[in-house]
Amino acid sequence: MKHTPYHIRSISAYHTLYQLAKPLHPLVSVINYADFKILDAEVPDTIMYDIYSINLKKNFDGKVKYGQQYYDFDEGVMTFYAPGQVLHIENSGTRIPDGYSLIIHPDFLQGNSLGKKIHEYGFFSYATNEALHLSEREEEIVEGIYENLRHEIGSSTDVHTQDVVLSHIDLLLSYSNRFYNRQFITRKTANNTLLVQLETLLNDYFESGEIMKSGLPNVQYLARQLNVSASYLGDMLRYHTGMNTQQHIHNKIIEKAKELLSTTNKSVAEIAYQIGFEHPQSFNKLFKSKTNQSPLQYRQSFS
Repeated sequence: MKHTPYHIRSISAYHTLYQLAKPLHPLVSVINYADFKILDAEVPDTIMYDIYSINLKKNFDGKVKYGQQYYDFDEGVMTFYAPGQVLHIENSGTRIPDGYSLIIHPDFLQGNSLGKKIHEYGFFSYATNEALHLSEREEEIVEGIYENLRHEIGSSTDVHTQDVVLSHIDLLLSYSNRFYNRQFITRKTANNTLLVQLETLLNDYFESGEIMKSGLPNVQYLARQLNVSASYLGDMLRYHTGMNTQQHIHNKIIEKAKELLSTTNKSVAEIAYQIGFEHPQSFNKLFKSKTNQSPLQYRQSFS
């Protein structure tokens, strides 16, 4: 039975849910989990955010799905949520964890560069099991930024307050991006396995004839099959190969097309249909953009 998510539309609504004191600023707040009055297990198990939430948790004892089998560190774990996302609470622990939450209403970011830049960070769309695991030194850096933000938001507001707070949020996101790149390195074995699985999945999709029934595979399909989020898959591939998921799909299409053009007598239209294109013109355009040759020119090079 589906439950209607509990909707958090504002900073004050978040404070009310966790029985916190009234927020010091209507559009941005930093909460130390030590101030929480209730456990996650006591709040609704499904929550929809209309705000950004950047969270650092550590020393939790509940059942929290923060990974499948790969843990880089036993220290802090960061998660990131954007407006419109639904969070499923899985922590049924008997005590409140240590850490912080930074919550930001989108209106606070309007009219400044961070309002646009924040959309470039793919980790706001990562699944919970793709959380950021921090080393001890990384945790110290992040905690320092949270504390600086708490101090600034709690101080008397002046003409510089918003700029200073925005600069600290920008710094926190920049560090998070750097630490995720570090995590891609420390999870190299796991990510290499994922790359092999992606290659196998694409090969099987083409060889099984599934492409004739379902058309070209899309990014969301591949991500679901690999049990990762589309954003995480794309960022991981870009880091390790310099290409995103769509580019990997296109490369596999071109690889298969070259094989058929050089080893069969099928027409270009037949090949286009065989590898999932409804219209041969679309296939011709993609092939030429990737090889600087038309399919016919490529075939003639083998004559």
